[in-house]
Amino acid sequence: MEELLDRIADGIYTQSYVVIDNFVDEIFRKALFDEQTDLLEKGKFRKAAIGTGEQKQIRPEIRSDEVLWMDAENLSLLQSEYWNRVEQIKQLLNRRCYLGLKSFEGHFARYPIGSFYKKHLDQFHQVPYREVTVILYVNDTWSEEDEGALRMYIPQEDGTERIEDYLPLPRRLVVFLSGEIPHEVLPTKKERNSITGWLKTID
Repeated sequence: MEELLDRIADGIYTQSYVVIDNFVDEIFRKALFDEQTDLLEKGKFRKAAIGTGEQKQIRPEIRSDEVLWMDAENLSLLQSEYWNRVEQIKQLLNRRCYLGLKSFEGHFARYPIGSFYKKHLDQFHQVPYREVTVILYVNDTWSEEDEGALRMYIPQEDGTERIEDYLPLPRRLVVFLSGEIPHEVLPTKKERNSITGWLKTID
């Protein structure tokens, strides 16, 4: 785990993002996937919205995923274990990158077949406290034919953007600075499951 944490800190410090394969073991991934599936079958998920407060609205032409926010005060044992792992990331990033991270918020995310999320930044004027985006993919399997990649637009010194696509492979973790890297979820041909969250500079 220490080696993985060091790779995360190095990636954030040097290039503002990092992709780590096999961040969790298969038993833990499957348990998270099964819990997400159970919650979905119980009707707990809701169509995802954009914006916050009075500006919050459902815009399926922009994003068409479904989410279930985790309650930090009422986490399941599995969710609590994942929270603890993210806490380790938070502590190391604060030590190594001086980001002043204080808390984490996250949700299960489900992308049904054909769904997507257009290009956006996770940090904007309504949520300036989102500092680091953390995504763990919990799908059973994934292949190139399933599509649904995370597309990141990496800013270059000359003002252009370099495009990098990452498939939502099981157990893959993606971490990046929320205010620096625009990204989108390309249309998926298979149900796509993840835990998406943000390390924040507020409690």
